[in-house]
Amino acid sequence: MDFNAIKEKSEGYKAQMTKFLRDLIAIPGESCGEEGVVKRIEQEMISLGFDKVEIDPQGNVLGYVGTGKTLIAFDAHIDTVGLGELSNWTFDPYIGFETEEEIGGRGTSDQLGGIVSAVYGAKIMKDLDMLSEDYTALVVGSVQEEDCDGNCWLHIIEQDKIKPEFVVSTEPTDSGIYRGHRGRMEIRVDVKGVSCHGSAPERGDNAIYKMAEILMDIKNLNTNDASDSTEIKGLVKMLDKKYNPKFEEAKFLGRGTVTTSEIFFTSPSRCAVADSCSVSLDRRMTSGETFESCLEEIRKLPAAKKYNAEVTMYKYDKKSWTGLSYPQDCYFPTWVIPEDHAVVKAMEESYKGMFGTTRSGSTSTDEMRKARPLTDKWTFSTNGVAIMGRHGIPCIGFGPGAESQAHAPNEVTWKADLVRCAAVYAALPTIYCKNK
Repeated sequence: MDFNAIKEKSEGYKAQMTKFLRDLIAIPGESCGEEGVVKRIEQEMISLGFDKVEIDPQGNVLGYVGTGKTLIAFDAHIDTVGLGELSNWTFDPYIGFETEEEIGGRGTSDQLGGIVSAVYGAKIMKDLDMLSEDYTALVVGSVQEEDCDGNCWLHIIEQDKIKPEFVVSTEPTDSGIYRGHRGRMEIRVDVKGVSCHGSAPERGDNAIYKMAEILMDIKNLNTNDASDSTEIKGLVKMLDKKYNPKFEEAKFLGRGTVTTSEIFFTSPSRCAVADSCSVSLDRRMTSGETFESCLEEIRKLPAAKKYNAEVTMYKYDKKSWTGLSYPQDCYFPTWVIPEDHAVVKAMEESYKGMFGTTRSGSTSTDEMRKARPLTDKWTFSTNGVAIMGRHGIPCIGFGPGAESQAHAPNEVTWKADLVRCAAVYAALPTIYCKNK
């Protein structure tokens, strides 16, 4: 394989990739409102000569190059979060900015840059006659990930009946190769009380006070140790083989966490005792934890048992921009593929053939990246929760931008990342098929 030719071809597309990304930034595309972004991606795929481009019933855009027997997919979610407090931005997030090295704007790292690199990676495959009877490359611009990670791929796999041999997630990786991440779930806890006039609170039963005790137990799950004398053992226990047969994977991914993200109540008035209280929990799960074990863990907390708390999992059923709803439980499984998996090895060979054995970056990021292992994992969650977590399709991560830029004001990515990722994507399918 002529790695230099691939690198040169990718570098030659830097200006076009930059323009494409800036076009996408200028189109607001929060979850369930991605139509304009989808249509712009469709336009780019067609103009670059993709063999087939279609938009599925949920609104995901699917672009194919080649007609080989092995389907290899590149996924980029193309929705973004909102802007947050505008005073925190030093530039217009939809106009963005461009320097010699950087591109700024909402979605640059998370993760419109990923679809740009994937589209041009596929273009390079065509340019250099790398396509063969061995593989077909599928570039997916997926929707609603920020609202419900993986829901798009549940639809793609279960309804579109598309099942690739493996999927490259183009989520930002700071030039690293990522082979998994912790899972997550969204939990609701409800307690009941009895209202009364606030002038005589002893006549009622205040649900907020009950929840306060439960919340302290939940906090202890996150902060306590796991010694034998600790009544509420902390989630750190899952890093110990005494409690978790999968403790080695858990150590790689990191321990689970839990935090209270929302609180609600009902009361007849501000002059009354609250008669119900509910909270939402963001639960991050490591290897060895399941939604059943996490729900039961909350139910068994002393205060939850004392007050007969109801512990349930949220459901997601919002309609996509096309009007389609694909309901699911808000459970997003932990996933990891072994470090010696064929997909990991192929990605490492593709990267190392062009860029060496360490991460690399622009002037402002290179030193920090080189200090980190080349093959690692994400802190946040991705569509891999459905691809690998629910359906067992191997997933590997490599994408432009930085995880730290996700959901932050003044979001940026780097032009060198766009070029680097497009080159690696172009080489990967041939290397994988050669090694099968």
